[in-house]
Amino acid sequence: MLIVILLLALYIGWNIGANDAANCVGADVGSGKMSLKEGIIITSVFSLLGAFLLGSHVTKTIGKGIVPLHKLDPSLALLVALAAIFAAALSITVATYKKLPVSTSHAIVGSVAGAGLALGAPVIWSKLTDIFLCWLLTPLSAGLLSYFLYFFAKRLFPKIVPAHWQERFLRGLILLTSAYMAFIWGANDVANASGLLVGIGKIDFFPAAIICSAAIIIGICTWGYKVIETVGFRITHLAPLMTVVVEIAAAININLFTLFGIPVSTSHSIIGAVVGVSLIEGIKTVNKRIVRDIVIAWLATPLIAGLFAFFILKTVLLFK
Repeated sequence: MLIVILLLALYIGWNIGANDAANCVGADVGSGKMSLKEGIIITSVFSLLGAFLLGSHVTKTIGKGIVPLHKLDPSLALLVALAAIFAAALSITVATYKKLPVSTSHAIVGSVAGAGLALGAPVIWSKLTDIFLCWLLTPLSAGLLSYFLYFFAKRLFPKIVPAHWQERFLRGLILLTSAYMAFIWGANDVANASGLLVGIGKIDFFPAAIICSAAIIIGICTWGYKVIETVGFRITHLAPLMTVVVEIAAAININLFTLFGIPVSTSHSIIGAVVGVSLIEGIKTVNKRIVRDIVIAWLATPLIAGLFAFFILKTVLLFK
């Protein structure tokens, strides 16, 4: 059973890399100041650092804060982990195939709760309520922050930076902000793959982080381009200065939630920030159909993942 769960953790890690790499470099690639290859390398390196240095906060929440796996019978905890990881990974695979940047955090939180309910295990509803409220705040706070940052940056940047330095300066800023975003993404989202491994008490944090980070990097390199296309090119056209502001706003937003151990969505944060800067240029610049599809996918993800986990675990229990 543990070997199966390890394989499923690799599967969900691969899915996280494939879907969420766009949160770190989609806007950069869309700006024309970063190649896809550069984006993949930066995301791989700095997400790994973020997972090791800051990933333990959210890992504890996923592993113990929703359903207290460490308090369950070990065999039952393994079943919850198996159903939750498989259900979350399956829902993310479908979204990535559709090129939709969904929340891997929503998927894993929904699937853990669904598996807990199927087993009759205690679900910590107060923690789920806190997480849900933070999910609502994530795109709003990122959008507001990016709106105001871009409002001032658009006016001050041409005055502060000489014209002949602007292109080089912007490229440097894009590389730095994408590295920061990748670091914070690794800190928050590696827990979506490693949290349940740690929660069942069979693997310590660092080995779990290494295993899942490796899977995430493979996901970035093999299938990450699909959602990168959506974030970088299909929502709106991002000028280089817009890209810098988007990543600063989204990364600061996620950083704050990560410090409190809240598994929020980097997808929500980056898309909220993209829409925020786009509003300065006018609502007509935003592809409303793509935004609508993304929002629908966001709302559906935790529910679908939770239902998958519920029925998977019920099926397993019938044959146990």
